[in-house]
Amino acid sequence: MERFVSAAICAAAYFSVPPAAAQAPDDSDWRDGGVCYEIFVRSFYDSDGDGVGDLEGLIQKLDYVNDGDPDSREDLGVRCIWLMPIAASPSYHGYDVTDYYRIDPEYGTNEDFKRLIAEAHRRDIRVLIDIVVNHVSSEHPYFKHALLYTDSPYRDWFRWSDSPGPANEWGDNNWRRSPVRDEYYFGFFSSRMPDLKWETAAVREEMKRVSTFWLKEMGADGLRLDAVRHLMEEGGRTTNVPRTHDMLREYAAHIREVDPRAFTIGEVFDSTDALLAYYPDQLDAYFAFEVADAILAAVRTGSSTRLIASVLRLQDAVPNNRWSPFLRNHDQTRTLTWLEGDVARARLAASLLLTLPGVPFVYYGEEIAMTGDKPDPRLRTPMHWSLDPAAGFTEGVPWEPLQPDSFIANVEAMDDDPSSLLNLYRELIHLRAENPALGSGELIPLHAGTEAVAAYLRRKGDRVALVIANLAITPLTEVALSSDAGVLRAGRYAPQVLLGGAAAAPLPIGEDGRLRGYAPLTSLAPFEAYVFDIPSEAR
Repeated sequence: MERFVSAAICAAAYFSVPPAAAQAPDDSDWRDGGVCYEIFVRSFYDSDGDGVGDLEGLIQKLDYVNDGDPDSREDLGVRCIWLMPIAASPSYHGYDVTDYYRIDPEYGTNEDFKRLIAEAHRRDIRVLIDIVVNHVSSEHPYFKHALLYTDSPYRDWFRWSDSPGPANEWGDNNWRRSPVRDEYYFGFFSSRMPDLKWETAAVREEMKRVSTFWLKEMGADGLRLDAVRHLMEEGGRTTNVPRTHDMLREYAAHIREVDPRAFTIGEVFDSTDALLAYYPDQLDAYFAFEVADAILAAVRTGSSTRLIASVLRLQDAVPNNRWSPFLRNHDQTRTLTWLEGDVARARLAASLLLTLPGVPFVYYGEEIAMTGDKPDPRLRTPMHWSLDPAAGFTEGVPWEPLQPDSFIANVEAMDDDPSSLLNLYRELIHLRAENPALGSGELIPLHAGTEAVAAYLRRKGDRVALVIANLAITPLTEVALSSDAGVLRAGRYAPQVLLGGAAAAPLPIGEDGRLRGYAPLTSLAPFEAYVFDIPSEAR
């Protein structure tokens, strides 16, 4: 029995050790203008030639992410990284944890992680780690003990039933037959991932202890919580159960007490209607799946209507630094594949993502037009760094075969090409960090007379940016923009080019603060975005 409680005893002992020395950047408003970058450590960079990416490899590539020089444009310039699961696990993906307090040995050690934190902080990068709170691995010692012994102290950490049911709301059955006796346990995602029973106080306390360990002892700056909509079950209902919100409120209150600066973001893979129930007093932020889908739908269909509506729905309901748009993540077909290889549309999608409100996330490799489709390992293939046979990822054999376009879609090939997708991402991310209106301003929709144009202002105080995007496959001429009243003070403004290269005509604002029939450009190129800074004073 003692060996099964040793993990908890060791975890408690960790807290007698002084916390990681590196201090997080002293910037509580990093989300204003900040962009986050999602990294699968296994696929980012291999430092020792075993074909598996590791923490040392990530440390060696941090300058690519952010080199710490605000005047540099050779880095992406992101302000935070989200690491997919890095705790000990029997799987390649890590979403079934066996030891929450230990780095997966394939990635390195706990000390390697602390070095990563120190190097990241030196470059003004915050580090978010993936915490899997809904379930554990079937190889976790607590589950194995509960499986073997009905009087196990961990028995009530999991759900058990004498019969396989009820079915969930989609008609599927998530009850898994025990290999030990005639009974079933609940595992929403897989028999290898038994769900934790969050009604049990000891489970909640353990998840709080795990989170405290990563924030205080290991030095992480925040947590991404996986699959939170599945936290609780009720009868056959497995998503967005009301008690899930109670659990998250309790958990979030603990995190705020432990580290008020820590950023928490949750995965609620659902509609905006469902998402809004997780505000205002639970996690800090959530991923905006509906906005992600709307961005890609806009560039694929040529219509901006759904896009603007989806953004305004969130902006009207919650602060813009509490939701996160993105294009794709590790569970979804990559952007370029979804857009059938159309790089022009991928460029436009990036331009929209990085000029819209929210705290954007970018999945590694999206910036170099990596491709990938299901099954899941093919969505998470090694990063393409160079023209080498293994794409500069490893000196050995990659853990997963590379994508066939690695000789084209790689950092080396795009690095010095000013027109490359990589350099567009760099330009937009830095621009967002430098321009307060783009970084954290409210979105004010403009009327263009055609759904093929997405046009909006971003406004923060007296700072204003104008964004115009042609979603059509053909040039559009003399597109005239108008607005509601009160968007700017009356006067005539001289827009300054931030992106797109084309100079805009002077912008007239009437006495009522309204924009009427303004044609900024003679022609809008197909799949092109234009961004202008509007001076605070009219001429």
